[in-house]
Amino acid sequence: MDDFIIKTNDMIKITIPPPAIVPMLQAPVPLIGTGTKVMVSNVPICLQGDELPPSLKAPMPYTAPPFVTPGMGTLTIMLMPTNLSKQTQNGKPIILKGSTFQCSFAVQSPAMQPTPAGPVPDPVMTKPGTCTFITTNINVKAG
Repeated sequence: MDDFIIKTNDMIKITIPPPAIVPMLQAPVPLIGTGTKVMVSNVPICLQGDELPPSLKAPMPYTAPPFVTPGMGTLTIMLMPTNLSKQTQNGKPIILKGSTFQCSFAVQSPAMQPTPAGPVPDPVMTKPGTCTFITTNINVKAG
């Protein structure tokens, strides 16, 4: 089924459910497309690999009350088949709006809960979440 092509400046909205709080994921984040052979609204389209904006590739701080001393973790995105076109001429599928898909926030250093006996680490080392693309493209589709 054809769906709208995701392009530069479209957004990805990432939701990690409470109690985890990842400040950098609170608002949608703009995408940067690398598909310069095809343009939509005069900007590059997003190809597979562009789904995680550069600003979200580095470790990010998080808290998960009562673990209020921030820890750090990294994000992994798992696109669904509905989020990708068939393979293109350059070998990478085009990212499509598609359906909601999964992500995972992997804790590298746990947030801590301060206690009189000393800090207690957050025991949950993987925080599952969901993602969706937000596009302003209402005309150009691919399948």
